Amino acid sequence: MRVCVIGTGYVGLVTGACLAHIGHHVICIDNNADKVALMQSGQSPIFEPGLAEIMQAAMQAGNLEFTTDLGAGVAHGEILFIAVGTPALPTGESDTRYVEAVARGIGSHLNGGYKVIVNKSTVPIGSGDWVKRIVLDGVAERQQTIAGFDVVSNPEFLREGSAVFDTFNPDRIVLGSNSTKAIAMMRKLYAPIIARRFAEDPFLLPVPVVETDISSAEMIKYAANAFLATKISFINEVANICDRVGADVTQVAQGIGLDSRIGKKFLQAGIGWGGSCFPKDVSALIHTAVDYGYDAQLLRKAVAVNERQKLIALEKLQQVLKILKGKTIGLLGLTFKPDTDDMRDAPALILIEQLNRLGAKVKAYDPIIAQTGMAHGLSDVKVESDAVQLADGCDALVLITEWQSFRKLDYAKLGEKMISKIIIDGRNFLDPEVLTASGFQYIGIGRPTHKDITSTPSVGAELVATY
Repeated sequence: MRVCVIGTGYVGLVTGACLAHIGHHVICIDNNADKVALMQSGQSPIFEPGLAEIMQAAMQAGNLEFTTDLGAGVAHGEILFIAVGTPALPTGESDTRYVEAVARGIGSHLNGGYKVIVNKSTVPIGSGDWVKRIVLDGVAERQQTIAGFDVVSNPEFLREGSAVFDTFNPDRIVLGSNSTKAIAMMRKLYAPIIARRFAEDPFLLPVPVVETDISSAEMIKYAANAFLATKISFINEVANICDRVGADVTQVAQGIGLDSRIGKKFLQAGIGWGGSCFPKDVSALIHTAVDYGYDAQLLRKAVAVNERQKLIALEKLQQVLKILKGKTIGLLGLTFKPDTDDMRDAPALILIEQLNRLGAKVKAYDPIIAQTGMAHGLSDVKVESDAVQLADGCDALVLITEWQSFRKLDYAKLGEKMISKIIIDGRNFLDPEVLTASGFQYIGIGRPTHKDITSTPSVGAELVATY
């Protein structure tokens, strides 16, 4: 099929490249000429595992093109994806000006045969009808007769760091529209993915397709992210209670996660959620509720818990070091999650700000930030090129991002460079035994110290000793 994807951020570029990979002819549109030139050379403007390889293969096959010409893209596509950003405004609302501009641009270029216009951007509930009206306004300005179009809501559920995998291995595909013709075209577009022809496990059952009205499809996206964010805030609440009663939240999470009604995913306690989706989408859903006369108190509390959790590492540093003024703190990781270069709303930024406020010197090492040269955009933190340089002269380390490479570091060597061997594991990611063997004082989130874990005999051990 002929596809046009407007916007080449995480969602647009991954969607376009993957659809081209499965055999569709895709033109990706962006109004940034330098970015388009970079993509035309086969390079990805974002760090996402596997994306550059998918792009290059699709371009070599003649299935993927990049241009700034919106008119050419609209003329080409049977299906037109709107995949531009909808960042949060200070009020909590989604900024939809880019969606509006694209919809108006589509209307000003629309001609030829029937088109399906797809909202791939995360847009406020009710945006389907709004986009349709804007497109029609653009058509009316030209007094042009068109063959017709329909709007479909097709929310994305991609995780940064595994977006290519998620595209080919989705849990479900959501299609919201009142047009059977538009739904049929979308099913045709996604047929290879639904049939799992490109999945990691092609022997699974076909991907479920959820067909709804437009508003319900838009709500599914917000509700899914709000639930996951709330689940993380819940386990962080539990972790904070575990800290006080001496329980281990990792064991608690394992125990409750085995309940099929709960599930084990998103039960990893830590320093809170960030990124481009959860904060924005939860805030937008709260704001939508207010617009319609409802106070979403549970969601507000999930946000409040998360804001407090971003400071939990600071509290633990104060507990172990007391006064932070004049101390040097090293951060292992900066991005809000591993396998991405995204720093949007990353917990590291809050910690850096607060440490500086309290008079501490802050250093950091992140594999991708160091590699891409993005450090120049960070203030009040010295970004080192490797972990050894990071540890040099530090009073404590704080693990921020669970990069796999951090498990393989020579912590004994790092400890030799430090003033005091203290590590706050902000993601409960490291092995306490390895750290303790290297001479570190290990402090997790919602976990007893390693000494407490190893020195307390189990009931079974007591019985064996007695008998």
